Amino acid sequence: MNDEHHGDTAQPLVAHLLELRNRLLRAVVAVLVVFLCLFYFSRELYTLVAAPLMQAMPEGTHMIATGVAAPFLAPFKLTLYLSIFVAVPVILHQAWAFVAPGLYRHEKRLAIPLLMSSVLLFYAGAAFAYFVVFPLMFQFFTSVAPEGVAVSTDISSYLDFVLALFLAFGVAFELPIAIVLLIASGATTAAKLASSRAYVVVACFVLGMLLTPPDIISQTLLALPMWLLFEVGLIFGRFVEKEKVQREEEDNGVSAKDE
Repeated sequence: MNDEHHGDTAQPLVAHLLELRNRLLRAVVAVLVVFLCLFYFSRELYTLVAAPLMQAMPEGTHMIATGVAAPFLAPFKLTLYLSIFVAVPVILHQAWAFVAPGLYRHEKRLAIPLLMSSVLLFYAGAAFAYFVVFPLMFQFFTSVAPEGVAVSTDISSYLDFVLALFLAFGVAFELPIAIVLLIASGATTAAKLASSRAYVVVACFVLGMLLTPPDIISQTLLALPMWLLFEVGLIFGRFVEKEKVQREEEDNGVSAKDE
């Protein structure tokens, strides 16, 4: 009897592990396919990513490669990260397909828009960094170089720097998702967050100071969008809160009828 019970519990576990393996393989294949499509253009992609710095550098200066393999490895690394970046919708779809069977209907209804919004907001944060913050930032960095110092940035160091900033801005733009999840989980309420608005504004400007050069323009360019995203998160959080209360009232009504 115990052996039969053990076999019944082991079988679903094996099935879940096989399902997980298949989902991971599909995600890896998606990244690999994108990488193979982009690798031929790896040098052009690096030139595109380096454009904000190149445009800000003094005339006659250029980027350098201090490592022997850097001219190959830097574009290769960029293409790999970009492939993951492009394949994020497929990766999240595979993750969703794996966990969705174990979710309740109201959780599924909330999870799908959150997943889509998180992808779009991450892309928006990276685009904001590239088109708005990078030009201002690199203009500032190159303008404050001491006299007699040639600005010749190493291509590997530059890539590590911009990848970190892409990630930072992408994560920062996930603020509305974080707020909705906090409210949906019951960790806080929209009213409590709204009452802490002054602290949030200060925190946004502190983050802007930490993530951007020490000039008021670029700090404000990060702080203001984060503040607006906080307000957007509050708006959607109130909808989630209202829906949660209605669902609890309906559940209580059903329970009362059953009694």
